[in-house]
Amino acid sequence: MRIQRNRCLSVVVGGLAAGLISTACAPSHNEAAMPGPAGPPEVAVLSVQPECVRITTELPARAAAYLVAEVRPQVGGIIQERLFEEGSDVKQGDVLYRIDPAPYQAAYDNAVAGLARAEANLPPIRLKVARYKEALEAKAVSQQAYDEALGALKQAEADVEYWKAAVQSARINLGYTRVTAPISGRIGKSNVTVGALVSAHQPVPLAVIQKLDPIYVDAPQSSANLLRLRRGLASGRIRGDEAGQTRVRLLLEDGTPYPLEGTLKFADVTVEPSTGSLILRMVFPNPDYVLLPGMYVRAVVEEGVVEQAILVPQQAVSRDPKGNAIAMVVDAQNRVQVRMLAADRAIGDKWLITSGLAAGDRVIVEGLQRVRPGVPVRVVPFEAGRSRGPATGSAPSAPSTRQAE
Repeated sequence: MRIQRNRCLSVVVGGLAAGLISTACAPSHNEAAMPGPAGPPEVAVLSVQPECVRITTELPARAAAYLVAEVRPQVGGIIQERLFEEGSDVKQGDVLYRIDPAPYQAAYDNAVAGLARAEANLPPIRLKVARYKEALEAKAVSQQAYDEALGALKQAEADVEYWKAAVQSARINLGYTRVTAPISGRIGKSNVTVGALVSAHQPVPLAVIQKLDPIYVDAPQSSANLLRLRRGLASGRIRGDEAGQTRVRLLLEDGTPYPLEGTLKFADVTVEPSTGSLILRMVFPNPDYVLLPGMYVRAVVEEGVVEQAILVPQQAVSRDPKGNAIAMVVDAQNRVQVRMLAADRAIGDKWLITSGLAAGDRVIVEGLQRVRPGVPVRVVPFEAGRSRGPATGSAPSAPSTRQAE
């Protein structure tokens, strides 16, 4: 009985050992299911082609009146009448206010009377001088008597000239009682009412007239950008406007484009030290008075034309740790290379590249996260606006580890 039990134990131990050996030698299920190595990653590339691009700069700006005239009285008195509608258009020479003319009319009449008196005294003195001259030649009067008569004549002539000037001054002051518009334009609110006392050259204007058609738009421009533009024009990379006038477009405060195009009139000759910028002044037609003085707008200034511009999508350009612009390109052997770029400015959703790329270069736009310099890739054309699915060559999902029963 003991011998039979030992035999059974030997059989069980031997079976367990054989099972362990067979389990250790057999391959695992996961190792049998692992796929082979993946192929080269797929990337979408854009073949660079030069194109003609118009260079523009968008600047914050404010509108300013083309002409501004502050209406002030040149004589003092009581306002008797206001002859315009506030906010209306007036023409040069239109009467705006009427000041009480009574004291100035009296001064004018007094000057006219004084002139008449002086002119009446002049003929007798002239005749007296003529008679004394003849008598002096005949030795009938002394030289002193003749000199005194001649002096009286000159004094009478001076009196006539004095009263002529007084009449002219009184006439001017009387005319100033009619306050007229110095320029044509749109007049604002009146700062005085009928019955108000005004004085000559007072600091507060009676009203303000502004010419709004055309209208100025002033925008600050960085002096560094201006120097960069001049270098581009000098090198021939940027071609200026053949007509000699820079065209400008406007975007209103709500983002809508202004329908009429303007021109750049001049650039200021002084750079503001605190901001490093200078003022660009533009002129726009404004027939409907859409633009008003002080209104905030954005000016889109056309700087010139780049005949052979290299544009690449912004998503294709990245930055290295030093902040330099770089891009990945695919060479003739379909291997990835790194290019250092000089990105001038953003134009829409693209970068304008001034150096680092040439015509025909294949720039990687999609799939950058799956490549590194020197690795081979599979190339497909980039299609703008198309959402691409996962690229082939990516790692497959892990298979199930559940054993079939």
